[in-house]
Amino acid sequence: MKPRKGDVRANLDRIGSLVAEAGSDYDLLIFPETCLTGYFLQGAVAELAFGADEVADMLGRAPDGAPDLVVGFYERHRRRIYNSVVYFSASGGRYLPLHVHRKMFLPTYGLFDEARFVKPGRELRAFDTPLGRMGMLICEDIWHSLTPAVLALDGAEIILVPGASPARGFVAGSDRPASIRRWDPILEGPAMEHGVFVLVSQLVGSEGGKLFAGGSVAIAPDGTTLARAPLFEEGVVTAVLDRTAIDRHRFESPLLSDLEQQLPNLRDALARAGRGRGREAVAPAPEEEDSGAGGGAPARSHRAAATHGPIPGDASMLDLNLELTERALVEFIREEIVRRRGFEKVVIGVSGGVDSAVSLCLAVRALGPKNVTGLRLPYATSSPESLEHAAMVLEATGAVSRTLDITASVDGYIARHEPDISALRRGNLAARFRALAIFDQSALLRALPLGTGNKSERLFGYYTWHADDSPPVNPLGDLFKTQVWALARHLGVPSEIVEKPASADLVQGIHDHDELGISYHDADPILHWFLRGYSPADLVRRGFDESQVDIVWSRLNATHWKRELPTVAVLSSTAIGESYLRPVDY
Repeated sequence: MKPRKGDVRANLDRIGSLVAEAGSDYDLLIFPETCLTGYFLQGAVAELAFGADEVADMLGRAPDGAPDLVVGFYERHRRRIYNSVVYFSASGGRYLPLHVHRKMFLPTYGLFDEARFVKPGRELRAFDTPLGRMGMLICEDIWHSLTPAVLALDGAEIILVPGASPARGFVAGSDRPASIRRWDPILEGPAMEHGVFVLVSQLVGSEGGKLFAGGSVAIAPDGTTLARAPLFEEGVVTAVLDRTAIDRHRFESPLLSDLEQQLPNLRDALARAGRGRGREAVAPAPEEEDSGAGGGAPARSHRAAATHGPIPGDASMLDLNLELTERALVEFIREEIVRRRGFEKVVIGVSGGVDSAVSLCLAVRALGPKNVTGLRLPYATSSPESLEHAAMVLEATGAVSRTLDITASVDGYIARHEPDISALRRGNLAARFRALAIFDQSALLRALPLGTGNKSERLFGYYTWHADDSPPVNPLGDLFKTQVWALARHLGVPSEIVEKPASADLVQGIHDHDELGISYHDADPILHWFLRGYSPADLVRRGFDESQVDIVWSRLNATHWKRELPTVAVLSSTAIGESYLRPVDY
């Protein structure tokens, strides 16, 4: 399901329409985590938290023959707010809440910040339904092996898992994002170990750039995948559960019975571990050293034995599943432009470079050529080749094209106020005039500006502040420059644009590697490993060129300010962006 952010009524209506479509053909419909509101609410959870009985009342009458429902929502319970899921039994024309599970493991790392806004649940138990004994977990709850074990020991034969797992890792060789593929072994483990069905319903759509890929799945007790939903699409995927599969698997693999027998001993061990007792100090293993006897080869050092991680000259970790990446970014543009912000059109500054060409191609595939306007915005010193290449990609995509020469505007300011301006200042001034023109055309055309900046430039701070970075939606901002080049080839961007040296075209004859002191092909892997937590010393020790590592590290750490909103003096307990937090799409 793709919930509308914060629009509870619309989401309830969507649930109602899916119930009506399902009719009596289904026994149970499982909706995703936080499907009533959307997931990334931040501080707005307090505005949209309800009791389970309130949700039942808002759902209204249960149609005759309606299926039971599992619904994820932010819950207000005993003056606290939880990320919860409720099981409703459709009975007597009403939805009766049989059980509420409150999420226990709240991800608070990376792009997640749940523990700041909701409280963790403290109760875990199975419950009886007209369809059998079940247990419920929410997203990360099932990533911890103990939770499904507790539910299975409590008699659950079906474990229901509403989830909201953003897609990350569009790696080459995988038909699904890495974060979604990671779910399969996590689900198969408890299904096979305990002989239970595991059913996961995932959120779909984009929330402020976080892409929920969907991919809901049903796993049988023997680990077989019974059903899998397509990616990036809302809809119903059907699984038929045969209860005799539980008996067959538990007979062949009686691991749950073994666990029940050992439970008294495990209880003692868990209690002891919970108290932090019984931890024995383990002496470190002696380091390997050459004994000097028998002519044996010296023991290899740990450094020489490294077989994974950073390797100089290896950029394979940046390889993408380009078809899946294209699909995700096209969906992102549709979601963020049309569905989230209510626009039908975009306007893009088309420079003749590869980044704007890729953004243009993606926008045309997402919205259609008539809804995409590409602006050529030349200045007197702009390269004629850039104008030609911009025209080339505009013609190839069929987008609406317009040329606005900004020379008179820029030179008017210079002649009147700054006749001695440097070439660099003049280039930045031209870039900011382009942003002014793009936003004015946005107002004229009722079209949202679409960004074109890539991840390498953003991390280096290699762009004109409040110019290249000003559009509110950017499909390329998490792609390194080398990945943009690969995507451009995949999309069929003319080779003249893809193969030419990268240049901001602010100063004649100057290319990116001239100013950066390093090529993107060398820089991107180093940037990648820095973002993964490796230090400059780690990379140099592994054989990376020390001067290149220093260049990347210095630029990365000198430009954090460019990637943030203006620094505001915090004088109250309700500072915007510090205490008063609402997502961009709320």
